[in-house]
Amino acid sequence: MKTAIRSTISILVLLSVLLSLAACGNEYEGTLWENATYTEDKTFGEGAKTIKVTVEAGDKSVVFTIKTEKATVGEALQEHGLLEGEAGAYGLYVKKVNGITADFDIDQTYWAFYINGEYAMTGVDTTNIDESAEYKLLRTK
Repeated sequence: MKTAIRSTISILVLLSVLLSLAACGNEYEGTLWENATYTEDKTFGEGAKTIKVTVEAGDKSVVFTIKTEKATVGEALQEHGLLEGEAGAYGLYVKKVNGITADFDIDQTYWAFYINGEYAMTGVDTTNIDESAEYKLLRTK
């Protein structure tokens, strides 16, 4: 009987902790877009090349259509203030996209870069623009 009571109490405590953590996580995810520069799809620029970049954080995403003369995806995003980062050993380390920060040192999040649904093998600053490609920056853990 005592074992059953202990097991029940242990399960209830574990559930309480998990629910508390989930509530905190949802609250944080809900505040991600408070600092976003744009919360709706938007078109930028007037260049000859056109790319679409999806920015996804938490449960929300926006699509940016960028018309540019720049050579790389990173340059096109930086041209319109949509991307910020720091130079690193492997190129530009993206810290902020659309005003939304991802900082691995603080909360183990980072901006993952995808091309045509696959994790990119190049960074945004070294990826030449391909107008037929689908680009995505995903804030992830």
